[in-house]
Amino acid sequence: MTRRLPIIHGITEHDAGPYRLEKLDLEFANGERRLYERLHGRGHGAVAVVPMLDAETVLLVREYAAGVHRYELGLVKGRIDEGETPAQAADRELMEEAGYGARDLVVLRSLTQAPLYMSHSTHLVIARDLYPKRLIGDEPEELEVVPWRLDRLDELILREEFSEGRSIAALFIAREWLKQQ
Repeated sequence: MTRRLPIIHGITEHDAGPYRLEKLDLEFANGERRLYERLHGRGHGAVAVVPMLDAETVLLVREYAAGVHRYELGLVKGRIDEGETPAQAADRELMEEAGYGARDLVVLRSLTQAPLYMSHSTHLVIARDLYPKRLIGDEPEELEVVPWRLDRLDELILREEFSEGRSIAALFIAREWLKQQ
């Protein structure tokens, strides 16, 4: 069923750090009117990188996650800087966080985190044909790089330290895409 998008009667904005909090005055097709709030990201989006060390092994990174106050295992991730494409940002983030560059970068699709109240989008990028190269990033400490075989994904998703939804979804999507290559 195709529905007509609600009419936006007004938007008010408030600063919320790296986000802008927007209040939307919406009218739905049935005449109902509601006030919705959403976080609208500043900047140019983000990337989540699936760096393939070889045909079976992905490189994960362990880094401090302030939101849950623990070290979290996940994919290389980061913001897209002004003037960068998602592939360029993925390559830069890979060099900063894992110490590798990639000769082959494929942008697969975009992922949202919480689309009911957040506009943020993350581009999923597969990185292959890796070579050692390190750039200085903005991390406060060097990240631990953890090789993980994709055929052990079932074990990884049960680990407490691997909980970030984008990383979980991205690895399943990447695994299926790689099977078709």
